[in-house]
Amino acid sequence: MEHHPFYAVRPLLPVYPEDPSPHERRWVLVRDSSVFFRNDPAVGTVLMPDSLPEGLSCGEPVYLGTRDDIAYYAAGVAAGAEPPAGWQPAPVRELSGKVPEGDMAIASYAVRILDFDRSTAFCGRCGARTRPLTTERARACTACGRIVYPRISPAIIVLIKKGEEILLARSPRFTPGVFSVIAGFNEPGENLEQTVHREVGEEVGITVKNLCYSGSEPWPFPDSLMIGFVAEHAGGEIRIDGREIEAAGWFTRDALPSLPSGASISRALIEAWRRREI
Repeated sequence: MEHHPFYAVRPLLPVYPEDPSPHERRWVLVRDSSVFFRNDPAVGTVLMPDSLPEGLSCGEPVYLGTRDDIAYYAAGVAAGAEPPAGWQPAPVRELSGKVPEGDMAIASYAVRILDFDRSTAFCGRCGARTRPLTTERARACTACGRIVYPRISPAIIVLIKKGEEILLARSPRFTPGVFSVIAGFNEPGENLEQTVHREVGEEVGITVKNLCYSGSEPWPFPDSLMIGFVAEHAGGEIRIDGREIEAAGWFTRDALPSLPSGASISRALIEAWRRREI
């Protein structure tokens, strides 16, 4: 399956040690979990050029990476601070169609890294302050030396086929009416295939076979890595758990329900099946 993840920061590379005097700088400003962006009808952007606006109360800049001699930084903005003229705040998910995909990727990366810095400002072992390392994306305790890396939570997402139908289900957390494929987090001690079998069994009560890897996507809400599979129905009737899943069924190509956003690997799997690519 050919899938271009919206939130994958492929063109932005961290360079250590950071260049102290890059040719140019670009800034992403984050307030809570929203990003400031310029909603230009032609081409919107989340990237502020070269210097931060005067009078805006920002936290310590965080280096994100470099591309074409341009260094990219993120900065947290004080709660309640107003954006510069012509800019407005928006959650990353709502930027789709308003800014280029590359901007969405950088914005989601900025939100993720600022959240990492905030949540690991103090050591989880001894309680002392941590400091950012200048050689890799990590923080080190100033007292006991413990090193902490950004958390990444692997999760499987699987499209299950049965003849000309696929299994779609809905969680109570979904937008009303929306159905999607089965997904769930990897547990300690499991390989990814075991996670697929366990999650499918727990959520819809069936068994699957012929698992095939189909693609992956970082999902920064807040820290998931989605690993996509395609599988075939092996046996059993749908039996929902009533907790994580409130409805599920088999659907044909001409009778699909409302589907997830196009900015997701779940929709990419469904569309690839609809085109008979998987």
